[in-house]
Parts: sequence; structure tokens; C-alpha cells
Amino acid sequence: MHVRTRGIRTTVAALAAAAGVAAAAVPAAAAITPASATPRFLEPAELPPHPTSPWYAGPVTAGQPDPLPVCVGEALPSIASHRSYWTEYDTNAQQITVVERDTQRAKDFAALLRKDITGCAKKLMEQDPDLTASQKYYGRLNVEEGAHVYGLHTASAWGSSDINLFSVGRDGRTVTVVLWGQMGNFQHAQVSDFKTTTVTAVNKLY
Repeated sequence: MHVRTRGIRTTVAALAAAAGVAAAAVPAAAAITPASATPRFLEPAELPPHPTSPWYAGPVTAGQPDPLPVCVGEALPSIASHRSYWTEYDTNAQQITVVERDTQRAKDFAALLRKDITGCAKKLMEQDPDLTASQKYYGRLNVEEGAHVYGLHTASAWGSSDINLFSVGRDGRTVTVVLWGQMGNFQHAQVSDFKTTTVTAVNKLY
């Protein structure tokens, strides 16, 4: 059964919801670097273009997304802020941003997210024997302190097939995660467009 949410829409998102992972909507931290600035989020037109639909976006919201996104959700602190995006079809995206207290904490948090994504396919299959998952690493992008791009394909015993792209980028003590998902497999992944979106997301934080 497919589950569609105003976040990343995949079978694995349904797994996160089914696992009963709670999301607490806690306001984001007030102190953000640079002083008096808040990190900016992607606009709908900056997402990978959909061939037959415009992108739409919800508001920037303080707290963790609900449900928590697959692969990265368990690591997200309550000080996160997020924005969800969707099309008229089964393609969704999400951006999540966390401002840490200092640069070292941001480095550690970004490393934790990358570790969670790297081990995600194996973990998903351990949690659900009816699920087959595989992933790819698409490399590092030279933007601010760097961003890393990953792909995850999941297929269920009942016939669903979903492709997801993830990126983790950092600018100083701010970490941003971009997620994109739709029905399909690695052949349907808009990797080049997603890399462009990721560069835009990290560049426009401040």
C-alpha cells in the first residue's frame, strides 16, 4: 500500500509512520548565525522540474516533520525547521534545516546524517522482510562546506517501487537536508537536477 504525505512520499515513509516514531513540534532556536538572520528555504521552482506538474510548497515550520522522514528522521533534533513540497502527482520533496550551537556540532551532525543514510537500505530490510532496498552514493558537491548526494530504491513484495534522493549539506554551523521521492527506480532518479537543487539549497541558506 502506498502512502502519500506532504513530505517525501514513498513506501519507506509509510514504514517510518507505522513504526510509531513521534514528532515533537518544538520551536526552532532563536539564535542563528549570522546574527538576526534565519536560514532560507527552497522555493517550489527550485525543485527538480516535473514534466507535467508545477511544484507547491507549505510554510516553513518549526520542529521535526511528522512523520519523520526515512533514513534521516531519527537523528533530527527538536530545533529543526522544515518545509514540504509536492506536485499534482506522486512526487514529493522536503527540506529540513538545523542550526547547531557551533561549527563542530554541525560537522558531527552532518556526519551522523550521512552515516544513517549509508546504512539505511540494510536497516530497512532488517525491519521489513517484504522490502528490498538498494542505494547509491552520487558524490560530493563543492558548495560552502560541502554537500553529499545519495539515492535509495525500495521495492515491496506487494509490487510498489519507489526512488528517493537525499542530500546533506553544511554552511558553517547550519546543516540542511533535501529529500525527493517518487514512484520508480534508479532510472527515474533526476540526479543532475537534484544536485542543482542541492547547490541552490546550501547557497541560499544565508
